[in-house]
Amino acid sequence: MQVNNITDFYGKKCSDDILLKPSLQALKNKDILYCAVDGSMLFTRDDGWKEVKVMRLFKSSDCIDPNGKASWIRHSQYYGYLGDSKTFTDKVDSLVSNYDVSTKKLVFLSDGAIWIKNWIEDAYPDSIAILDYFHALEHLHEFKQKVFGETNEGKEWAEEQASLLLESKTDEVINNIKKAGGEENIKDIEKLVNYYGSNKARMDYKYYKTIGAGIIGSGAIESAHRTLIQDRMKKAGQRWSKDGAQNMINLKAIYLNEIWNKVTGFTKKDCRIAA
Repeated sequence: MQVNNITDFYGKKCSDDILLKPSLQALKNKDILYCAVDGSMLFTRDDGWKEVKVMRLFKSSDCIDPNGKASWIRHSQYYGYLGDSKTFTDKVDSLVSNYDVSTKKLVFLSDGAIWIKNWIEDAYPDSIAILDYFHALEHLHEFKQKVFGETNEGKEWAEEQASLLLESKTDEVINNIKKAGGEENIKDIEKLVNYYGSNKARMDYKYYKTIGAGIIGSGAIESAHRTLIQDRMKKAGQRWSKDGAQNMINLKAIYLNEIWNKVTGFTKKDCRIAA
């Protein structure tokens, strides 16, 4: 209980005044600022499963090794919020505005969530928005399973479409989907065609591979889910109050952002007051 009291106390002190200040070094001339956004489910005491909105910021220069190849991300800035999407996006807007970066050098990575798509289109119309390539493939393989089942024909068909998507030939993939199956598959065909059609502007993967670090997938944000939320907060039997969860998320973000000195600074100050 004492540990719980301490983490709650200092987690609450780690307010947005600290969390929404830039913790990454200044961007270089050719740097691209990546912003990966997604939701992660957390079990709460009062409301059951609730979505934590998670953001991870990183620079292209921090995920390219000296040989010019893509590498692991050396430095990131994390933020998590257990609450509504509008409040979360307002907070992210505040953080991003503190980085001196043109919207044309700002890249958003996300899945097909409507609230994320609408937010990016409204707030950053000149930025580059990427639909996670692997999320797009999930929809493709779900369709393949319903139409072709576990056949070699279906496997070859899906592999061909995946290659076409990488070449930014979304229209050709849409036409191939329309030709697949029969009348019994019409609803599945329409569903996938509509999904790719509405996200087509975010599926220019051939071009995205040439900019920044060439990232087109969700590996960065999936890793953020694990390190920021799941490793500490989704253990067997855990249930969180809303305030307790947010306080722990704050502490984890402070740690991952490599500014733990903010917390130790609080403890030293509190010790002096107590003395």
